Amino acid sequence: MLKDKLVIGISTRALFDLDYENELFVEQGPEAYVEYMVAHEKLPLKKGPAFGLIQSLLALNTLGEEQLVEVIIMSQNSADSSLRIFNSIEFYGLDITRAALTTGSSILPYLSAYNIDLYLSVNEEDVAKATIAGIAAATVLASPDEPASGVSQIRIAFDGDCVLFNSESEIVYRREGLEAFGEHEKSCALIPLKRGPFANLLVWISKIQSQFQDANSSPIRTAIVTSRCAPAHERVIRTFRAWGVRIDEAHFLGGMDKTAVLAAFGAHIFFDDNDDNIKAASTVVLAAKVPNFLQAVI
Repeated sequence: MLKDKLVIGISTRALFDLDYENELFVEQGPEAYVEYMVAHEKLPLKKGPAFGLIQSLLALNTLGEEQLVEVIIMSQNSADSSLRIFNSIEFYGLDITRAALTTGSSILPYLSAYNIDLYLSVNEEDVAKATIAGIAAATVLASPDEPASGVSQIRIAFDGDCVLFNSESEIVYRREGLEAFGEHEKSCALIPLKRGPFANLLVWISKIQSQFQDANSSPIRTAIVTSRCAPAHERVIRTFRAWGVRIDEAHFLGGMDKTAVLAAFGAHIFFDDNDDNIKAASTVVLAAKVPNFLQAVI
């Protein structure tokens, strides 16, 4: 049932603003938290960092007869404390009907059970565990108050190495430097890069895009925004050809700051594994940190 659509798992703190409630949980314990949630279950929660993105993705389901996107709440809340969450979902008119509520236990086993294609959370530890388990996962940062204006499409931007592609080329760069990296990529230009943690997500997006006639009519537009530049660009382009996926925009920045390009693109979300890039991007767009485990192998 869930294998024929893009399935997104999202934590309650990524969807709604639960900062105060989480502080209460940490300082006073789970009983105080549940008591507060029950006492305020009729009061809608404020929107969280990924709310706008989720709302836009769910709107894709109104474009045709088939459901394209399924969103599932993946939460360590208990059933007793969850009524406020469901009431908030109803208040905002979000078409979310499924939830995994584990009462403090790990949600990790249920990501695969629910066929999650993308997991968004504010908890870096949960995201790291999900990534190790083979799930595309990212930690969302607080984003600007208003989404990019004048954008009618959902715009999703990706970094390249360690995000769409695996870490092989990044390891060459870190071990041997920029010149060696460029030579390596030039010599391997005809060899497709191996898939990284977000490759399958891009494939799913391409499937959705293929249902529309051209890039302008598609409700989703994608971009790769990478520090690569010539001669390391050719391998990227040929890799997308080999995968049979569409990328609408490619920005080979050669080490330039990515923030201005992301703002110009109007990204609704940007996935990157670099802390500096993510912090800078979060000033203009919703930024999501993909775990990077390279320190363990370099």
